[in-house]
Amino acid sequence: MIKHISIRNFAIIEQTEIDFQDGLNIITGETGAGKSIVITAVSLALGSRADTAFVRSGANKAVVQMIADDPDDPSGREVILSREISAAGRNICRIDDEIVTLAELSRLSRRIADIHGQYDHQSLLDPGNHIRLLDSYESDSITPAKDAVSMLYSRYTELDRQLRTLLSRAAEDARKRDFMAFELQELQEAHLVSGEGEILQQEIHLLQNSESIFNNLASAYEIVSGSEYAALPALKQASDQVGDTGEFSPELEALGQRLSGLYYELEDAASEIRRFRDRITFSPEELDQKLERLDLLNRLMTKHGKSIDELIEYMDELTDRLSDIDDISDQSAALEKELKQTGIALRGACHRLSDARKHAASSLEQKISEQLSQLNFSDSRFSIDFQEADDFSADGTDLVEFMISTNRGEPLKPLSKIASGGEMSRIMLAFKKIIADYDEIPTMIFDEIDAGISGIAASVVGRKMREISGRHQIICITHLPQIAAFGDHHYRIEKTSDETSTYTSVRCLSGEEKVSEIARLLGGETITETTLASARELLEASRS
Repeated sequence: MIKHISIRNFAIIEQTEIDFQDGLNIITGETGAGKSIVITAVSLALGSRADTAFVRSGANKAVVQMIADDPDDPSGREVILSREISAAGRNICRIDDEIVTLAELSRLSRRIADIHGQYDHQSLLDPGNHIRLLDSYESDSITPAKDAVSMLYSRYTELDRQLRTLLSRAAEDARKRDFMAFELQELQEAHLVSGEGEILQQEIHLLQNSESIFNNLASAYEIVSGSEYAALPALKQASDQVGDTGEFSPELEALGQRLSGLYYELEDAASEIRRFRDRITFSPEELDQKLERLDLLNRLMTKHGKSIDELIEYMDELTDRLSDIDDISDQSAALEKELKQTGIALRGACHRLSDARKHAASSLEQKISEQLSQLNFSDSRFSIDFQEADDFSADGTDLVEFMISTNRGEPLKPLSKIASGGEMSRIMLAFKKIIADYDEIPTMIFDEIDAGISGIAASVVGRKMREISGRHQIICITHLPQIAAFGDHHYRIEKTSDETSTYTSVRCLSGEEKVSEIARLLGGETITETTLASARELLEASRS
């Protein structure tokens, strides 16, 4: 609900503030006083396009601020929408003092208010909203059918995605199949072993230096135990001689034991040297084999950009992919079968949803036609057109559009082709009377609602607006006393001038002031007792 609007330096309005209330808010005023300017300002706050022409002459900028209930906060928190237009063309949008884009402001404002008339906040002009309104009309029967369609559509699109992905991958893999098979065979024939590369490098390094290693080990063994002057016999002799003196001194006994230990340790080392020497062989054939094997491993790692362990994993991956390619026909056949079955079920669900909608449409057509007749469209025809879309969607296959003919003999046309703002507003009013229980937009603003009507038809319009205002806040500009009399709250727009400027102000009328304003609408500027009596009679009748 819109609670307050502040307008500064906007067109001929220097500054004015309006506190709107629940129910039906009526705005009246003399022709040219600025009634439409107020609606234009409201429209601007709700996200319509800005124009520097809106800036009051002599001012630097125009500012419009609106306080409304936040549609995203059920606790009743208020939100402030602001538009600022500079004479230089700068346009600033704010939500709660935070600068936002015009699109962000519009997205929020569309859930706060709908302006019906000559402005572009007309939800019924968008055929995309028609199916939503129809679905909300008989939701008890339509919603279950719609949920079934949505569930099947979700499954259908997922199966279709899986099949497309599978076939796309299969087509790509089929082109690579021979190459993948060749890669796998090449890797399998290599008989790869984890860690083999490091072992080969060590073995090759040993073979390449085998002659030098053999000579060094042979010389070392010769020095240790190869002659009578070698270290091992000499150490043995020294150990025995010192050991013979051990009985004379504990220190000599300990020294002899140390020499004996050194002898046995050196003897063990000599045995190791001999074993390593004897194992050293140089085979050119073995070296060539190992070099060739290492070269093969390096070529495979370079070719694939992978380590040996990664190549082993890649073989498993190739095996799986080739298996998938071989099984692709079975997988795709199974998916195609399920997709076809789901498509049949989805089409059936769409038909059931369409039947439910057409049943609801028949009832809605009748009720809207009745409302239009009461709203001075005696020769109108209203119809809901159904077309079938080429593709499925979560909403089914129905393309729904509201069609109308407002004059006898004229063909049915889309609502968006209705030229008159007054006609469009009254058509909107007929819809709002029927679907007010389902519409979540809290505020409706009507401009030119009374165009082309008078008398009894005007009273019917006023009564219907009063009925709708029980569930929605309504702000209505009118010049008809029959409509104004139904207002819960009445505002008069007044224009004054001085030698240099023109000013517009808005004032909420008290009880007697409201009677006088209704009398003015009935009889012009000259208010008589007769017009005052007629005004009171209208007000009394509006409450009955």
